[in-house]
Amino acid sequence: MPTTLTLRKLTARPVLLTLDRPVITRIATITEWPLILIDLLTEEGIVGRSYLEPYTPKTMRYLVPALHDLGDLLKGQPVAPADLYDTARKSLQFVGYEGLTAIAVSGLDMAAWDALAKAADQPLCRLLGGSLGAVPAYNSNGLWLQAPAAVAEEAATLRDEGGFTGLKLRLGRDRMADDLATIDAVRATVGDEMHLMVDFNQGLDLAEAMGRCQRLDHLGLTWIEEPIVYDDLEGYRRLTADLKTPIQIGENFYGPRALHRALQMGACDFVMPDFMRIGGVTGWMRAAAIAGAAGVPMSTHLYPEVAAHVMRVTDTAHWLEWQSWADPILRQPFVVRDGHLEIPDVPGVGLEWNEDAVAAHLVS
Repeated sequence: MPTTLTLRKLTARPVLLTLDRPVITRIATITEWPLILIDLLTEEGIVGRSYLEPYTPKTMRYLVPALHDLGDLLKGQPVAPADLYDTARKSLQFVGYEGLTAIAVSGLDMAAWDALAKAADQPLCRLLGGSLGAVPAYNSNGLWLQAPAAVAEEAATLRDEGGFTGLKLRLGRDRMADDLATIDAVRATVGDEMHLMVDFNQGLDLAEAMGRCQRLDHLGLTWIEEPIVYDDLEGYRRLTADLKTPIQIGENFYGPRALHRALQMGACDFVMPDFMRIGGVTGWMRAAAIAGAAGVPMSTHLYPEVAAHVMRVTDTAHWLEWQSWADPILRQPFVVRDGHLEIPDVPGVGLEWNEDAVAAHLVS
C-alpha cells in the first residue's frame, strides 16, 4: 500500500431516490431524497468515497459544480485531510464558511479520510485511534406526522428492523392533544423501556415551544429536538433552563465554533452535529473535543456509516441516528443487530457504490 496519496480528480454524481416512508414534518414534506456521490481519485489508484444529503434536488445543481471546482483546485495536492480542509475552506472564505461552502468541503473531507484509511489498510475507526466494534443506534427511519394509530403500528415495525431500543418520532401536529395521543399510542405499543426521542423539526415559535415542551416534560423522553428555528440560541437557552427533559440541537451547527458558542450560552443539554455541516470527519473530531471537554453527550445526524467510525473515538458518544436512506445505492449496506450498527472489518469507511442502482437513479 502507498504511504502517501496524491489527489488526481474529484467526481460528484447526483442521484435521486424515492423514500419508502416519505418525510412529513410541520415545515416540509419530502418524497424524494437527493444524494451526491463523491469519488476522490488518487494518482496511486486508491479511491476515497463519501456522499452528501442536501435535502432538496435543486441544491445539487450548485453543489456538484462546487465539488468539481474543489477537485480542480486541489489536483496534485497530497491527500492530507486537515490540509485539504483548510485550503478548501479558505478558497471560499469570501462567500463565508457556512452554507454550501461548508457542505462541499465536508464532502471532500469525508472522501479524503476514506482514501487515507484505505491507504493504511485499516477501517477508519482504527486509523483514528479506536477499535472496531458496534455502536448504539436508534431508528429514525419513520414516525412522521401521521395519525397516532399509524405511528404506533410503524413504531413496532421500526423496533423490529434491528432490535432497536431507541426510536425517534416527530411532533408538531396542529393540536397538541394529537401529539400527546401519538406518544401514548407508541408507548403502549413498544413499552416503557424504549428510549423515545421527539423532534419538532424547528416547527414552533418560542411561545408555542415553551407551552408544548412543558406538557411533554413529565413523559420521560430521552430528548426534545429542535422545537424552534435552529439559530435562535437565546430561545434555546431559555428552553434548556426551563425544562427537565434534555434539549437536543446541533444538526445545523456550521463548524465546531458554532457548537462551542451554543455550549457557552447554555443553549442545549445534548449536541448532534451533521457531517455535511460540521465539517466532515475533521470538523467532527474538532467539535468532539469541545463537547468532550464540556462533558456534553454527542450524537450523530444522518451519515450512519462514517458516523459509526467517529463514534468509536468520541469521548462523550451518545446515540447514532440510524437512517437507511442511502442503502439503495450501496453495494453492501451496514448491518444493524440488537440495536447496534456494526462496522465492517474493511479498509476505509466501507462505502462502495452499487453502480447498477446509481445508473438507474442518476440525475442528468
